[in-house]
Amino acid sequence: MAGAYSEQRLNMEWLMRNAIASVLVPPGFLLLVALYGLILIRRRPRFGKSLIALALVALYALSTQYVAHALLQRLEPLPRDPLADRSGQAIVVLGAGTYFEAPEYGTATVNAQGLVRLRYAAHLHRATRKPILTSGGSPEGAPAGEAVHMKETLDHEFQVPVAWVEDQSRTTFENARLAHKLLSAAGIRTIYLVTHAWHMPRARLAFENAGFEVIPAATGYATRFRVTLLDFLPDARALLDSSMFFHELIGIAWYQLQFAIARWG
Repeated sequence: MAGAYSEQRLNMEWLMRNAIASVLVPPGFLLLVALYGLILIRRRPRFGKSLIALALVALYALSTQYVAHALLQRLEPLPRDPLADRSGQAIVVLGAGTYFEAPEYGTATVNAQGLVRLRYAAHLHRATRKPILTSGGSPEGAPAGEAVHMKETLDHEFQVPVAWVEDQSRTTFENARLAHKLLSAAGIRTIYLVTHAWHMPRARLAFENAGFEVIPAATGYATRFRVTLLDFLPDARALLDSSMFFHELIGIAWYQLQFAIARWG
């Protein structure tokens, strides 16, 4: 009973954190700015209209692929071949979400972003023969964590074995802590860390703070063939990319604050 209550509390904390994050990143924050401008428009019409115009201009800019790619590229580490460093002892691949109740498969499985990471982890395994750890829990309370679905996909679709499954983490911070608990018991300190390029700065910060030596193995870079008119037209996918940029900035700042407090304590 106590365990179930604790699980529900942790899931609720995850929901609250993500709800707050949704308000702080576009489009939530911009909608709040526009709403505040609308409230002020009677008392301070010029200022209120300026806020509304600013929110609309920012919303347009962040909805273009040109701006979204430019933002993500500011987060992404310089491309490098992780295979140039052969000191890695294991491959850690982070979950990116679950495709729940996938009708074509008849069960839950990894989502599209997760497949990008698994494909690269399989590539690294074939090149290095290093063991793989999949990491990702079920913050929404589903019966199986992301890491379980990741293992099934690597086993059955990529024919790549998985040595460890860490399926209790809800955040990147917990990915790092729980992965370290598993791998340190096996004497593993240096890892190839597989995640999206835009997520790598925060992931590397968390894993290095947990005690790992990290060899970044980033994938899913923001690239394009060429700039066209379409890059300057509003697009919902571009707004999602812009939102991820601000989500990562907030996450990095929050982790740095947590780590600083821990050091001072």
